Amino acid sequence: MDSLSSPVEMFFFPFVGGGHQIPMIDMARMFAAHGAKCTIVATPKHALSFRESILRDQRSGHRIFIETLSLPDNIDLANTDMTASALTDTSMLQEPLTKLLLQRKPDCIVHDMFHHWAVGAIDNLELNISRIVFNGNGCFAGCIRYNVTKFRPHETVDSKYEPFVVPELPDRIELTPSQMPVPAFQFVEDKMLKATDNCYGVVVNSFYELEPAYVEQSRKANKAWIVGPVSLYNRNIADKAERGKKAAVDEQSILSWLHSKEPESVLYISFGSVGRLSPAQILEIAYGLQASNQPFIWVVGTVFNGEETWFPTGFEEKIKESEQGLIINGWAPQLLILEHRSIGGFMTHCGWNSVLEGVSCGVPMITWPKFADQFYNEKLVTDVLKVGVKVGSLDWLTWNMESQRTVGRDKVEAAVKRLMGGGEEGVEMRNKAKLVGEMAKKAVEEGGSSYKDVICLINELEDRRKRSRPDV
Repeated sequence: MDSLSSPVEMFFFPFVGGGHQIPMIDMARMFAAHGAKCTIVATPKHALSFRESILRDQRSGHRIFIETLSLPDNIDLANTDMTASALTDTSMLQEPLTKLLLQRKPDCIVHDMFHHWAVGAIDNLELNISRIVFNGNGCFAGCIRYNVTKFRPHETVDSKYEPFVVPELPDRIELTPSQMPVPAFQFVEDKMLKATDNCYGVVVNSFYELEPAYVEQSRKANKAWIVGPVSLYNRNIADKAERGKKAAVDEQSILSWLHSKEPESVLYISFGSVGRLSPAQILEIAYGLQASNQPFIWVVGTVFNGEETWFPTGFEEKIKESEQGLIINGWAPQLLILEHRSIGGFMTHCGWNSVLEGVSCGVPMITWPKFADQFYNEKLVTDVLKVGVKVGSLDWLTWNMESQRTVGRDKVEAAVKRLMGGGEEGVEMRNKAKLVGEMAKKAVEEGGSSYKDVICLINELEDRRKRSRPDV
């Protein structure tokens, strides 16, 4: 097979944190399923977390591979894992990545925006490799970030809790300065915007029908291919159970517990791979859940002031005996849980992956944003889609900052009952969420909007190769 008739070769260079790595692995697998030759570039340690799913795809005949980058003996990223933050320095990968690109010369490289150094490193090679950016956000959050940076409306109010309207958006979106990134994190926001300078385009894990007006607005700034929800590419139990890393509790035990519950009766609670809660906040959530009398699965991650879980005395024993709840200390197979018929709601930190997985499964949400784009995503869920209830989180905090305010047990109980209590409002949100979930599934099926965008990008890369690289 000559070079021009060979499959488009796409490199995917994910970040090490779970919220960015997981969707990019799904995305690479999805493009390979559509006929592209896809190579995931990673360190040997980080490749272990997705190796098995790639092997399964290879056995299915897909052209997908892992290329590991060798590091000097005195440099390592081995201590980073799914909880790696946006501030993690990955620049030690620049030299091995450059060598790989010079050797292989792929048609494009999709790189995570958190690899800030990759922009210059790739562009300066002058190999005519299309540089495509993945930022891990949806178009809605991107439009808010761009307009806030451009117009600075938060500087027109006098108090950090005084609301302002984000200008020039299709919907009326109000935020407060307290929900904006803290100054120490602002440089990350700036680099996110700069990552798209002179890029070939951006790939977005979303679907057109979810945020059509914001997709159109985003495409005025950059070429954009809307190719999600990429989580829907995971179709077998093994892929869902092992996505990210091995679950802390056997998936069959979780499914058996869920099978014992009534349809749409269980609240799933998770605050993501990075977010932490204070011991005081853990207590308030526990008391609120207990008072709600609602069945729940609670994924408890890292707690401030140590790894010990801070529950009320006798709480775990009581919910285990009553079978009201299931507590998972560590990683959970989120897709398997969310798609189960017994799940009726999702208490979430509003990370984009969680929001997208929730709406893809047709599950309404209780929103509890903490940092990054999460306050923006909350507005999409509650104010635009109207498939969620706000618990009342007010302050943007980095993942390692402990909140001085706790959301009280009364607010937790009220939000749970409002969403899960069977009232008219909760039923309406659930019906809307189901409609959004149906649209998500259609988007990735043959003929759907995301399916078409995947094919469109592959075809465009093929055409670009024929025009500009006839000798390759």
